[in-house]
Amino acid sequence: MKSDADDYTIDDLKRDKREPWTGVRNFQARNFMKEMRKGDGVIFYHSDGKPSGAAGVGKVLCESYPDKSQFDKNSKYYDKRATEEKPIWRLVDIGFVKKLKRVVSIEEMRKTPALKNMWILRPGSRLSVTPLTKKEFETISSMGE
Repeated sequence: MKSDADDYTIDDLKRDKREPWTGVRNFQARNFMKEMRKGDGVIFYHSDGKPSGAAGVGKVLCESYPDKSQFDKNSKYYDKRATEEKPIWRLVDIGFVKKLKRVVSIEEMRKTPALKNMWILRPGSRLSVTPLTKKEFETISSMGE
């Protein structure tokens, strides 16, 4: 799960302990969140960081539910098409597990054979939520230690 380093960081998640992953407005990313299950591991990725890369580990704390920001006319994530009866956007709550000892840069990931098929490394991939295999999750986690 990606977040701009100047917006919300792994340190923010550590402080907050739990955060609803609001504001996803891409249907494919939304669908990936709908597939997440309580207890699933999450790699927390800082985009636009120096360097951009995996900064920590989190976990999914609940099944997906409607993102309330879609109904809030004052929110930058408001969507006039969404209704309480037919919400469009969903989210999951993420909990803090650990901060990696070092950021695993996107460049390192590209050079790691075990990660060659990872969704985020595909040309043109800009999604903020993408799936990982168990092997990819474990590889990134161990690289950060």
